[in-house]
Formats: sequence, C-alpha cells, structure tokens
Amino acid sequence: MALRSGDLGALQEHLRRQPRDFTGWAALGLAYVEQARTTGDASRYPQAERALKRSLAVEPGNDPALAGQAALAAARHDFPGALRYADRALSANPYNERALATRIDALVELGRYDDAARAADTADARRPGVPVFTRYAYVHELRGDVRTARRVLEQALSSATAPPDVAYVATQLGQLAFQQGDYEEALLQFARALGADDSFLPALEGRARAQAAGGDPEAAVRGMEAVVERSPLPGPLVLLGELYEADGREERARDQYALLDAWSALARANGVNADLDTALAAADHGDPATALRAARAEWDRRRTVHTADALAWALHRSGRDEEALPYARRATATGYRNAAFLHHRGMIERATGHERDARKHLSAALRLNPGFSPLGAREARAALKDLEAGE
Repeated sequence: MALRSGDLGALQEHLRRQPRDFTGWAALGLAYVEQARTTGDASRYPQAERALKRSLAVEPGNDPALAGQAALAAARHDFPGALRYADRALSANPYNERALATRIDALVELGRYDDAARAADTADARRPGVPVFTRYAYVHELRGDVRTARRVLEQALSSATAPPDVAYVATQLGQLAFQQGDYEEALLQFARALGADDSFLPALEGRARAQAAGGDPEAAVRGMEAVVERSPLPGPLVLLGELYEADGREERARDQYALLDAWSALARANGVNADLDTALAAADHGDPATALRAARAEWDRRRTVHTADALAWALHRSGRDEEALPYARRATATGYRNAAFLHHRGMIERATGHERDARKHLSAALRLNPGFSPLGAREARAALKDLEAGE
C-alpha cells in the first residue's frame, strides 16, 4: 500500500542520513510507483526508477529492488518487462510477495491466463495473503467463475486487519458486485472500504459508479468531481464526462475528454504505454482513426480480452464491422462477465446483420449490469428496442 506523505518524508530523510540502505531505496521506489498509480502523476515514475536503480547500485541483485522494478514496469504497462523483473526477483527470493503478485499481474495482462492461474496457485502456496488473494480472485473472475472470486475475496476480507487492506479488499468486492449489477451490495462494500480509509480513491470512484447506475446521478457527479480533482486518470475522466453528457452538459463533458489527451501526453513522456486507454477513450469520445491506431498497437503487444474488446470497438467506430466481429467474439470467449464487452459485441453483430445474436448479447449486457455505463447502457437499450421493433 502507499506510504502517506508524512511517512514518505520520513523515509526520504532517513535515506539522506543512511544513503546505503538499499531496502529503504527500494521502499521509496515502490512508494513513488504507488503515488503515480493512484494520483495519475506520471512524473513519479522517473523518480521511482532512480530510487530503484540506487538500491541496486548499493546492493546488486537485491530482490526488493527487482520486485520494485517489476511493479514499475507493470505500472508503465510494460508487461514483458514486469515479468522479466519479477522472475529475477523470485530467483533471488522465491517468497518475495510483491514479485509473486506482479508476476500474476503481468501474465494476466499478457493474456496468458492459464499461466496466470498456475502463478496464482504458486503464490498462494508460498505467500498467502491479501495481495495474492485478490489476484487469485481476479484470475477466476476472468474465467467467469464469479462465485469463487467472491468467496476468495470474502476470505481475504475476513483475514484483513490493517485499514489499508480492509479498504483494498472491500473495494475489490464492491467492484465485483457492481460488475454483476448488484448495486446495493456494491455500495455496502464501498462504504466498508471508506470506513477503513475515507480517502481511498478506488472506493470513492466505485461508489460514484454504483450511485450513477442506481439512479443517483447527482451524488455520482459530486463524487467523481472529487475523485478527478485528486486523480485525473482516464477511467474517472471518462465517467465524469459521460455523466455530464448524459445530463446535457456537453461543454463540461468535452472538457473532461480533452483532459484525456493531456494525461496521455504526460504519461508517454514519463515512459507509460497509454495505447489501451487512448483506444477506449478515442473510440467513444474522440477520433476513430486515433482509436484504431492505438488499439492495433496494443493488440500487437499483448492479446487479452481487454485488448480484443478495444480493437473490436475501434474497428466498429471506424466502420469496419466485419473485421471487428472476430475480436468481439474473442473478448467474450473466456466467460468473463463484463456488460461493456457484451454491449460492444451486440452492437457489432447488429451492424453485420446478425440480429438474433445482437439481441442476445445486448439483452445479456442489460440483464447483467443495466447501468454499466451512463451512455453505453442507453445506447444498448435503444438498439435493443429498435431490434425488437423490427421483429
């Protein structure tokens, strides 16, 4: 978890007095990674890189710094690099919890789901705990096994004692409930998370999503405005823009979408691969050609359900639906229960004349999570209504 500003300052002061403390440099590097990841301040990544290199200069091959480099690579969306560094860290210390967890993340993000499941089993055997449990749950969620994912997260929550762990796991449970359209349960879990840490941004964002889906857009807007003020990341920016757009505040929506370009430029300047975020945002709220270039570049790097969905949707927005359809099918092939993926597939099937399949998948999206997106859900309902009227 992230160090608070006072703890970070104390660590920096300690390193000024003890510059050969390689574990302290590794901890500082990880703290910068976490700050960048949660606040959107990509300038922290070069600081993290320098701190981790300093740790390795003092003590070559030390596993905390190698695990930190794995986490940094993952945060920059360099997943092959994350896997390499995680493997090096685990060669030095097979029980390094950070490296075990990041190795799972890297394999998931590379689309190597069977390998990720085996890595999760290994990590669970070596270092059972909250970081491993949450990743183990996500591997099962990607396969459509929501029951196991929920059970593992509930076990993790029951064993969590530190407030940051409670906030993190409860937020994961809230996000899982939201994905299944259970907004009451989602709000309960987000409230639990915020009871442990009232400033935990993922829980604040999750609560706003659930409020929007549950019919309280005003509360959702207030919540997302507070999140974006502290963390102008793509997900929050898009959600706030769509909430404004759904309410008819077009100019304010455009302002949020414009900030995405600024974020992407800053991220790239600090070594972050932003193609997936760019593809998804540009497909819905920008230039389809930009979306397609970014989606193709990301697909060439890693072939996951998320990159398949992004490429399918970018192709659809570019008017290339026949080309899009195989990718939309691939995005839903693992059983992952994601209403946005189903919506995208249904819209592409409608455009290619597969009307029966389109009705099936649009209906499935709205049954699963009727408020999955302020604008996407509205589009899905309108398309389904037109399809049913044409029967």
